[in-house]
Amino acid sequence: MHELVIRNALLLDGLGSKPQRGDVAVADGKIAAIGKIKESSKQVVDADGLALMPGIIDNHTHYDAQLTWDPSASPSPALGVTTAIIGNCGFTIAPCRPADRDLVMRNLTQVEGMSLEVLRTGIRWDFESVPQYLDMLERQRSALNIASFVGHSGVRSYVMGDAATQRAANDAEIAEMRRLVLEAMRAGAIGFSSSTSPAHNGEGGVPMPSRLADEKELRALVVCLKDAGRGVFMLTKGGHTRMAFLEELAAQSTRPVVVAALLHNSTNPDAVFQDLDAAREANARGHKVVGAVSCCPLSMDFTLHAPYTFEGLQSWQPALPLKGVEFKKKLKQPAFRESVRKELATPAHFRLFNGQWDQVRVVESARKELEQRSIADLGKEAGKDPLDFMLDLALGENLDTVFTALLLNSDEAAVGRMLHHPASMVSLSDAGAHLTFFNDAGFGLHLLGHWARELGVLSLEDAVRRLTGHPAAVFGIKERGVLKAGYHADLLLFDPVKVNRGANRRVFDLPGGHPRLTADALGVHGVWVNGVRILENGALDRSLRPGRLLRDFA
Repeated sequence: MHELVIRNALLLDGLGSKPQRGDVAVADGKIAAIGKIKESSKQVVDADGLALMPGIIDNHTHYDAQLTWDPSASPSPALGVTTAIIGNCGFTIAPCRPADRDLVMRNLTQVEGMSLEVLRTGIRWDFESVPQYLDMLERQRSALNIASFVGHSGVRSYVMGDAATQRAANDAEIAEMRRLVLEAMRAGAIGFSSSTSPAHNGEGGVPMPSRLADEKELRALVVCLKDAGRGVFMLTKGGHTRMAFLEELAAQSTRPVVVAALLHNSTNPDAVFQDLDAAREANARGHKVVGAVSCCPLSMDFTLHAPYTFEGLQSWQPALPLKGVEFKKKLKQPAFRESVRKELATPAHFRLFNGQWDQVRVVESARKELEQRSIADLGKEAGKDPLDFMLDLALGENLDTVFTALLLNSDEAAVGRMLHHPASMVSLSDAGAHLTFFNDAGFGLHLLGHWARELGVLSLEDAVRRLTGHPAAVFGIKERGVLKAGYHADLLLFDPVKVNRGANRRVFDLPGGHPRLTADALGVHGVWVNGVRILENGALDRSLRPGRLLRDFA
């Protein structure tokens, strides 16, 4: 007897095959059979023509801290995600010495837009090393299956202390970092992650430690994956990092290289395709390079209390370490404003913001008549340069004015090309980070609803493949991501006519009652993780923890 049979579903196998009507049987947490199931079952779900697919694999999340206080990894499970990869960009909370915990939290506050009070209240520091952190996750369990990178900035800080943000590493330090990376890989890390992005700054605008690494250091650490015999190298690439160098790393490590964050910039529209084409050419030479792309427009809410939108600008760096009155004085200085204006006049494809003031709107202001209007229009009406208008408005409201900016991926035709590119992988939800700025945890439902159903850019079966079988293959995740007998029963039951993500809304459920953005699923009827139903008709049971820590990869 089976434990569960889901009958009369439109089966999408995760491999891109044509959908077929049929049943799926589950026993002992795995798919026992597919087809016309005649055997009896303890539980039967009549799908009544709904679609059944493998659960979504979210390969770019930052739940490292949140999982220590919220094993439900909200909101991802309710949005169809059954496996999440954490530790991206090199931003991890292990390894970490007790004396460095506060610095790590302050850096996360800056680079990942997290509340310092939430982190201080919420994180349970039951670990120091990566193996200890993984053991903690395994003991605790979670709603999702979790796989974790070992992060470059964490390792660098552990080995080099304060010097991690000041200089390149010497040979002895590189050797110790290699030891830690290999230790983490042997304990079950899915790979090694890093960042060279100029937008990634820690407290006070100091570059995150990985940005100080030279090519010698990066090469030595990535080649650890060859020594480990498995794993993926994930890099959030700065504009100065050459795709040719990343191909060299793929060749020398013999492991896949995932390059993030490849987003379309309308002011430099060809740049992302040049990177994707370079990855395709590397693959043709037998070197696995994959471009991580987003199917979502990158829009972000922000105030000038935390102006993440502008922090990647070189001209903004003098303001980053300043607080309170001194920060406000800097924003008022004509020379500072002119330097920002001058930099924005020269677009760069690796920046978040390139002066598209027509795509920056006021969301909340004491002057209600300004809300939902663009800074470009408001500045023109006031006879001011848009930058001056925005800064003056914020300063007049004690920096509490809330703005929103549509930053990247605003050209849907270009994003459609990216989704079809043979070297691309759908990614970049950033779930668990930037909690008050934006929320793309529902990226998978957006791909199914918007790009497949509404626009027809992808077929439904290919959209499912992009969310399941494809990332499972890239990351070597065994027996998941495909509807196949013997594979783990991570399943998503949905209505293909209604599936999508809802609008973002603000909730106050972080430690200390702090806010975050979330979204509801549309058209999702069921989510199973390892055969356990955690969501039924939109209601997530946050008490269930059927997820597993994944340690064994191809």
